[in-house]
Amino acid sequence: MLILLPPSEGKTPATAGDAVDWTTLSFPGLNTYRAKVLEGLGTVSAHEDALALLGVGASLRADVERNTRLHAEPAAPAHQVYSGVLYDALDYNSLTPAQRRKADGCVLVISALWGAIRFGDRVPAYRLSMGTALPDVGRLASFWKPQLNAALAAAAEGELLVDCRSSTYAAAWAPPPAQTVAVNVFTEVNGVRKVVSHFAKHTRGELARHLLTRRGKAPRTPAQLQKSAAERWTAELVEGTARKPHTLNLILPN
Repeated sequence: MLILLPPSEGKTPATAGDAVDWTTLSFPGLNTYRAKVLEGLGTVSAHEDALALLGVGASLRADVERNTRLHAEPAAPAHQVYSGVLYDALDYNSLTPAQRRKADGCVLVISALWGAIRFGDRVPAYRLSMGTALPDVGRLASFWKPQLNAALAAAAEGELLVDCRSSTYAAAWAPPPAQTVAVNVFTEVNGVRKVVSHFAKHTRGELARHLLTRRGKAPRTPAQLQKSAAERWTAELVEGTARKPHTLNLILPN
C-alpha cells in the first residue's frame, strides 16, 4: 500500500540543522529536475513582483524570501515540515515507532518543488504550489508528470495506491487506474450529498492515520480498502474503468 498525500500549504521551518542533502532524498533520479525547479523558484522569488507571480499575499513575504536561499536553509524531515489540517489529523508524532516506520515506507508526498518525497526525507520549508508556472519550467503539474511516471513506476508496482491528493496535485502524476483509489469526502443532509473542502483534508488525514494504525494486514485491493475504511466511516466504493481510478466515498455524519 502507498498513501499519496499533497503537501500542506503552510510549512514549519526548521530552526537549526544542516541544509538539504540531495544525495539522501528518495527517488534520486528526480534531482536534475528538482534543481531546475529550485532555480526557477529562486529567480521568481527574487523578482519585485514575486508575491503576484507566486499567487500569495503580503503576509507570506518572509516565506517567499526564504525561497531565494533554500540551498542553505536548515532542513528537517518532511513529516515535521508539512503542517496544516491533514497533517494535524495524521499526527505523526503520536504514532508508535513501528507505525512511524510504516508511515516512512508507505507515504509519498507529491511536491511542487521536490516531485515526490517520503516522510523521512529532510527538506527546508518552501512556498510553491503545483498550480504555479516558472520560467524555463512552465506549469509545474505538466513538468512533473512525465518525470514522476518514470521515477515512481517501480515503487507503485503491485501496490494499492490510496490517493488523498487534491486535484491540483493529482494532475502531476496519474498512477495506473486499476490499482488506484481516489478518496472523496461528503456530508449528507436529508439525502443530499455535498462535497466538503476543509473537512475533506482533515478526513483524509484521519484515513491515512487509520490505515497506518489499524491492526491487521494493509489493504491490497480497492475492496479491502473499503472494508478498512468502513471500520470507522460510512464508506462506498465506486468501481473504476480502464482510464479512471476507483473512488472511495467517505460520508461524514451531519
